[in-house]
Amino acid sequence: MIGRRLLRGLTVTGRTGVLCVAQLHGSSRHGLKYGYLAYMLGERTTKRFGPNSKIVTVDGNLASGKGELAQALAEKLGMKYMPEAGQNYLQKLTGDESVVPYKFYGLCSLDKFYEDPKCQDGNSYRFQIWLFCMRMLQYSEALNHLLSTGQGVILERSAFSDHVFLDAMYKSKYIRKECVNHYNEIKKVSIDEFLPPHVAIYLDVPAADVYKKIQEKGNAPEKKVELSYLQNIEDAYKSSFLPKISETSEVLQYTAAEAQNVDQIVEDLEYVKITKAPWTEQTDVTYHHLRLLVQNKTKVANLINLPIFIPEVTVGGLEFDKLYYEFQDLPGKKYAKGYNEDVGDKYIWLK
Repeated sequence: MIGRRLLRGLTVTGRTGVLCVAQLHGSSRHGLKYGYLAYMLGERTTKRFGPNSKIVTVDGNLASGKGELAQALAEKLGMKYMPEAGQNYLQKLTGDESVVPYKFYGLCSLDKFYEDPKCQDGNSYRFQIWLFCMRMLQYSEALNHLLSTGQGVILERSAFSDHVFLDAMYKSKYIRKECVNHYNEIKKVSIDEFLPPHVAIYLDVPAADVYKKIQEKGNAPEKKVELSYLQNIEDAYKSSFLPKISETSEVLQYTAAEAQNVDQIVEDLEYVKITKAPWTEQTDVTYHHLRLLVQNKTKVANLINLPIFIPEVTVGGLEFDKLYYEFQDLPGKKYAKGYNEDVGDKYIWLK
């Protein structure tokens, strides 16, 4: 069927490799998955942990420089860098480099959002809930990498900060109150299954500066973003995200000028002590159960599926089946990677 598929309720299968930077770590790419037998035979997560075995997120407004900072920190600390999960993150997760129509990946479009954020077909909320799903999958992969290899991960944004965009959309009157309620219902039964980041870094760049930078260096669709929307994102970070995340994670905050001193931020991270729950309460037993969850992307995807009707994201049965079979008809999509004769796969009967 669709080997690396999102349809059928965001069902995802596949394996991902790891990129080791600056130090040696084990790899999570293997034929056998971690399970109860491994734990019974002595597999323990905490044995792999070192000083930099942490989940670190770097947050900030659009075009605030968070990506450059996250990558630089990962290189200096020997941690794995994960860029922001975009609309096509699922393809990266499964190692599929092919380009397919956007209707097979969320029925939404970033360019359409910039062009008409108040579009009556519900694109804005559909796009936002899709990104939340992608960030959930990415964060589960970050946790899986940490627990499997001991190598820390630095992410550009995460599912824990995703709600700032929802808040900004609602405040900008791009989406309805019902969309906010729907999002919160999904969030409260999904993200709580994960451990929050050890450290959350926030780049405090004024919305006016961000807007100016986008107008100077952004692409054509990005330049249509409204200053008021950027200001609403900044306000949501400061009024909602930072107070909430500070309850469970250590928070480091920098201005744009301070973020240029990467060595100082590296030093700050090295001196940070993790003193807040829930990380301080974890044991090899709890890590074991978390690892079973995060390695299984089907279970992660099912956390996001709730039988709640809302027009913006509801797809009818007939339309769903049409999309499902259209996807299967694409080159190399009918079976798992390596098993499709239509794209030249050979010796299938030996695999």
